[in-house]
Amino acid sequence: MAVVSVKPLTYAELPGLSAKLLSEHHDVLYAGYVKKLIEIQDKLKTVDEGAANGTYSEIGELKREETFAANGIRLHEAYFAGMGGDGVPTGAILKLIDRDCGGFEAWKSHMTASGIAARGWVIAAYDPQLERLVTYSCDAHNLGCVWDAVPLVVLDVYEHAYYLDYATARKTYIAAWLKNVDFAYANGVIAARGIPA
Repeated sequence: MAVVSVKPLTYAELPGLSAKLLSEHHDVLYAGYVKKLIEIQDKLKTVDEGAANGTYSEIGELKREETFAANGIRLHEAYFAGMGGDGVPTGAILKLIDRDCGGFEAWKSHMTASGIAARGWVIAAYDPQLERLVTYSCDAHNLGCVWDAVPLVVLDVYEHAYYLDYATARKTYIAAWLKNVDFAYANGVIAARGIPA
């Protein structure tokens, strides 16, 4: 069984995103999800399954929070791994953006609008049921997820992702984030998953 662990941040700061913002986000918040998932998994080993109840039970709470922590980890890992680039798409991800989103400028506009409207996350994902790139918004790590969709570009719009640098100027943060997207990450996921572009 694979052990859950904190993946290191490969950059200290990015243009428009301070070292303090990134380190607080990565080293405290993301690392906290890893710690909590390990704690939850340990508690699940000894929980009283016979006391399961749909209204309230320890196993019910642990299972709900397990999805919150696990998705928090995966989305943050994709978010951090998908930054550090120049914000210019190439290769397979550009083909998907052009084909399914009407071009890069239209995709950026939609990501920005979705980011302003979302409560937690905006995810440009390949949806194999629809056979296309779709932008999904999630209110929380475990609310609004679309099963089977493969996250390619992940934007965190919770306040913790930008407040230290931008206060309430979410749109300005999104503009800075867009300039730092590493589309090579998305191309790697596309290649690894065999996503047709």
